[in-house]
Amino acid sequence: MNAAAYTGFEAKEMQLDPREASLVEVFRRLPPDAAAELSALAERLAALSPHGGIDWSDSWTDEDLQDFRAASLRRLEAEESEESH
Repeated sequence: MNAAAYTGFEAKEMQLDPREASLVEVFRRLPPDAAAELSALAERLAALSPHGGIDWSDSWTDEDLQDFRAASLRRLEAEESEESH
């Protein structure tokens, strides 16, 4: 039996969303040294939050929108205050 031909596991194709697929495509075009460096960086970053995942959602919660509005108003008020002085 050829060990390389049979591993005991069936190959399963991972389903990637468009953003993940884009990252993989860009990664594959990198020179080997740059790809190794980027891979090491990604592993170091992942180790900072081992249980976290990437939230690819583009939707904002009501709380997100409220926070954004409040921060925007504070910034606008600060800019207007600077302009008036």
